[in-house]
Amino acid sequence: MPNQRRRPYFIIFFGLLAFVLASLPSTSFAASSTEINIGVNETLKQYRQDVPGGDEFLKRAKGVLVFPKVLKAGFFIGGEYGEGALVINDQTRAYYNTASASIGLQAGAQSKSIILVFLSEEALTKFQQFEGWKVGVDGSVAFVEWGAAEDINTINIHDPIVGFVFSNKGLMVNLTLEGSKFTRITK
Repeated sequence: MPNQRRRPYFIIFFGLLAFVLASLPSTSFAASSTEINIGVNETLKQYRQDVPGGDEFLKRAKGVLVFPKVLKAGFFIGGEYGEGALVINDQTRAYYNTASASIGLQAGAQSKSIILVFLSEEALTKFQQFEGWKVGVDGSVAFVEWGAAEDINTINIHDPIVGFVFSNKGLMVNLTLEGSKFTRITK
């Protein structure tokens, strides 16, 4: 009897999941390498403008993973997807996608940009070795909190990977990428 009561919830769950996946624009999944590179450059430009000392901070990086446009849509069940590039010494070295799913009270769609700064060679090497690297399982990403006018280089950061998330309103705080998966793709 208990399994029969759960059946309607599973049907609703999978029905909503199908709706969310079908409603995501399929053209956004097929960015060319040129489009990704342009987006990466624009996102890094925004980062340098929004984060005091950001340019100097990036000079310390062993690598930077940039997702110019990550789309999130959902109605109780949500999904998130974006494509980006790993930049090492100002050169694009590889392309990646990011994807995650969530369940909970949510409705609508939004777009954001994500930047992961690898501050240690070991963290960067470990990231590159994985076929699919999952936040919270294969490594963790720290989000640094500091005052808006404060130079990021005045913060004593010990974390090997630091994340930044931007919306169309600027830098977002108090976020997590827990459960997000980054997978290398061919472009």
